[in-house]
Amino acid sequence: MNEVNGASAGGTAHEAGRHDDADFLAPPQPGVLQGADRALLALLSFTERRPEWGVSEMARRHGWDKAVAQRILTTLASRSFLTCDTTTRRYRLGPAVSRLARAGEHSGVLPSLVRPILAGLLRETGESVVLNVPQGAGYRCAAAVDGTGPVRYTAILGAVMPGHAGASGHAIFAHYSEAEIRRLFGATPLQRFNDHTVTGLDTLLARYADVRSRGYSVSHGEYDEAVAAVAAPVFQAGSIAASLTVIGPAHRVTRAVDRITELVLAGAEEATAAFGS
Repeated sequence: MNEVNGASAGGTAHEAGRHDDADFLAPPQPGVLQGADRALLALLSFTERRPEWGVSEMARRHGWDKAVAQRILTTLASRSFLTCDTTTRRYRLGPAVSRLARAGEHSGVLPSLVRPILAGLLRETGESVVLNVPQGAGYRCAAAVDGTGPVRYTAILGAVMPGHAGASGHAIFAHYSEAEIRRLFGATPLQRFNDHTVTGLDTLLARYADVRSRGYSVSHGEYDEAVAAVAAPVFQAGSIAASLTVIGPAHRVTRAVDRITELVLAGAEEATAAFGS
């Protein structure tokens, strides 16, 4: 059996894919403990776009009394879920959040949520399907199912691929700010894998703008010339969390790219809903 062992599965994010936080601001369900619910709302207010809060800002955000907001933030800080800058009196996420994030990742929470989606895309396309998550200036394979054909792309769980080469990376990093992109990719020359690889930072930024406007990314042999891929961003609480990618031999993926794109976009929307607000 021949296998295509490349990884053109990059990823990109799209402005229209950003979800507002109306869901987590909804009134609590009956039986919910109000104090705990407020503390969780406070934690969910911290995002990539809003990484720090002051007490007055948090109170206005949720319509709380300032004293209530102060007690909530102080309590969270006492358990290391938040840290407080002693000079500015502004709060940021603390080490306890990272600890929970690591525990969640090791428990396989995100892959378990999307396995039915990956299986559905495999049935519909016959090609390999991969969930990739950002890791530094690259992306890591978090979950995958192999295609059914005798020639197929095979993903390696845990493998880290370069973020600038392929649809999966484009679908992820297109949702980063330009400043963050320049920090991640601008320090050293971008590695060229073949003539299709994007190696100029300005060209990469233009590619990301195009991906944001389309809502998905298509790559043709940017990492491995024999591979083509279609990827769409997956969001969690309005921030990019992963990319969902269908990937396989270039001649098959290119021939069916329109249908695959529709399926990937639907799958990414389903995965975003599964990841929750």
